[in-house]
Formats: sequence, structure tokens, C-alpha cells
Amino acid sequence: MSDSVPILETENVTRSFGGLVAVDNVSVSLRQGEITGLIGPNGAGKSTLFNLVSGFLDPDDGTVMLKGQDVTELRPDERAERGLIRTFQITRELSGMTVMNNMLLAAQDNPGERIVPLLTKLGAAREYENEQRERAEELLKYLELWELRDEYAGNLSGGQRKLLELGRSLMSDPDVLLLDEPMAGVNPDLTDHLLDRIMELRDEENRTFLIVEHDIDTIMSISDTVIGMHNGQVLVQGEPEVVQQDEQLLEAYLGGEV
Repeated sequence: MSDSVPILETENVTRSFGGLVAVDNVSVSLRQGEITGLIGPNGAGKSTLFNLVSGFLDPDDGTVMLKGQDVTELRPDERAERGLIRTFQITRELSGMTVMNNMLLAAQDNPGERIVPLLTKLGAAREYENEQRERAEELLKYLELWELRDEYAGNLSGGQRKLLELGRSLMSDPDVLLLDEPMAGVNPDLTDHLLDRIMELRDEENRTFLIVEHDIDTIMSISDTVIGMHNGQVLVQGEPEVVQQDEQLLEAYLGGEV
């Protein structure tokens, strides 16, 4: 993919619910290897845009492009296969399974899940499982969850669950990660740890992030680009220092400083 082509973009995306226009003709773009923060007051359209990008909602109009390809008609799992993975504000780990098994379940394209490859290429299936276990071990150590690998996911703290969800997302080696309020309900120590990992993934692995987050200070501190929304429209998109001074966005936040 050319560096001039955004890794992820929307073109004139619109979505209504009844008579309410939740996202109104929105065009945004993300550059590879950057963190983009998505902010705005309640009801701005952030969550709807997030769901449109990830495929959990269909637009009434407009297109979603991933790595230069139109993915508007693709389901969330099909977008995931192409490198677009999202997390949720309320984590979706399988609480009755161990941390390790949660990680292994997130791996994609397991030949052992299809009957013909399983019967004809048993060695390939075993090799894949070994590779994914090594990958899971590497990620759990990276996220400092290795000591909890045999713990049931339901026994983890809120912050540990956020880290596990990030680890599960990374099991599929995505190009773009959409993080929905990753710091919500996380204590300050684990918040710092999570932020450090996100920035390391950007800097060291060239990962691209789109993050919805209500903690404005956090978004401004880690983002390369910030998108400010209000009433379903993009008011401003640019560097954090520029967005912080945008008068329309300041007014949207009831006259307070962003």
C-alpha cells in the first residue's frame, strides 16, 4: 500500500435512526502507524461512526475504505480478516475460560476448525496450534498477564480485562485497531501500563489506532491526530494542539476547555 493512501477512511458516511441523523456526511482518514483520537460530547455521533467503520452498522450512504479497498458491504468478521479489529467499552472476554484459552480462541484461520484440512493436514494444524500458543505466551508476557494465564478471565480486574482484550485483538495481527474507551474503569496504574503498550505498538510495530475516549487529557497526550465531533458532524481534525484551540469544539463542550 502506498504511503499516500490512508490505511482507513470514510467518505461521506451518513447514518440515521428514524428522524435522527446520528452521523451526517462524515469523511475522515487515518494514516498508518498513527494514533487517532475520536472525541466529542455525548450524542456527538462517535459510537455510531465507530460502529459504521467496524461494520456493526451499515451506512445509509457513503463508503468505508480499508487499505484502499471498499469494505462497506463487508461484515465485521470479514473486515477483521482484512486487518481491522475492534474492542468494546464493555469487555467481551469469555469469563468461564482461562486467560490463555481466551487468547487462543482469538486466533484466526485455524486449519483445525475445518474438517478437510484437519483430516488431510493434521501436521499443519498442530504446527499452527504451537505457533499460536507461542504467540499468546509472547503477548501475555508483553502485557504482563503471563502470571494470570491459568486464571479464569471472569476473575480479572477491570484493567486486566482491558489488557486481555487488547491481547486478544493482537492475536490476529491486525493492521488497524479500533479501541472503544480502553481506559474506562481502569485504575491509574493499569491505565499508564495500557497507554504505554498502545504507544509502543504504534512506535515499534507501526500499528494504527482509532480510539474513542472520554478522557480528553489522555487522548491529547497520546494521539497524533484528533477528530472532534458534534451533532453527527466532524468539527475539526488535526494535531492535538490545534484541536484543543478550536472554538466550535470548545463551544460544543459547553464553553469549557477541552
